[in-house]
Amino acid sequence: MVNSIVKAIHVLETLSDNGNLGVTELSRCLGFAKSSVHSILETLESEGLLEKNAETNKYHLGLKLIELGNRAQLNLDICKIAHPYLKGLNRLTDETVHLTVLDNDEVLYVDCIESKQWLRTYSVIGVRAPLYCTAVGKAIMANLDYKHVRHIIEEKGLPRITENTITTEDALLAELEDIRTKGYAIDNMEHEDRLICIGAPIRNAKGEVFASISVSGPVSRQDISKIDELGKRVMEATREISWKLGYRSGP
Repeated sequence: MVNSIVKAIHVLETLSDNGNLGVTELSRCLGFAKSSVHSILETLESEGLLEKNAETNKYHLGLKLIELGNRAQLNLDICKIAHPYLKGLNRLTDETVHLTVLDNDEVLYVDCIESKQWLRTYSVIGVRAPLYCTAVGKAIMANLDYKHVRHIIEEKGLPRITENTITTEDALLAELEDIRTKGYAIDNMEHEDRLICIGAPIRNAKGEVFASISVSGPVSRQDISKIDELGKRVMEATREISWKLGYRSGP
């Protein structure tokens, strides 16, 4: 446990309960040294979690907390809304179905329904993965603007993970264009050997792609002739989820 972080949380909770407070008041309420409270307040203010009234020198919760809270609520909403569709795809395909959200230019796996077959993809809830070499990631990446895609490539790189991993910018951009045309993405053993995934994007009420769903299974069970039909099924699910999240326009 990191003591300074615990103290910062107590500061936020106290301001949430009591409104505007200054260094002395917070020190008295929490029993912390004024120097410690002052340091915490300055740090939280610099990160946008708190705002300071220049006239009273008192602090209140910052707008960034609203942004973070909205993101947390959206993640809770997406799990609740999407779960029945994950179950539906799982029943239809008897393959593992994952739900991911975009987080810090990676995908974060937040829900899963596993296949009941002996040879299957297992749940990776809580695990992060790159965008460029996963079906869930490419489905999201294809719907980001070009500058954002270039930033991700420059910051994260395109390291080879399997023999099939896309490792050049030109090849990735061509792949993303194909995904935009089809509406779904394929991970053809690019992130894990002998595993094929089909993913499609989920949009929020503003039309922004922020999440995705994939169906994945061993290559031995994936009939290439049926990939397009499976992609359409995944897209149907993500379109209905997007609708329930308030998305009303075409992509």
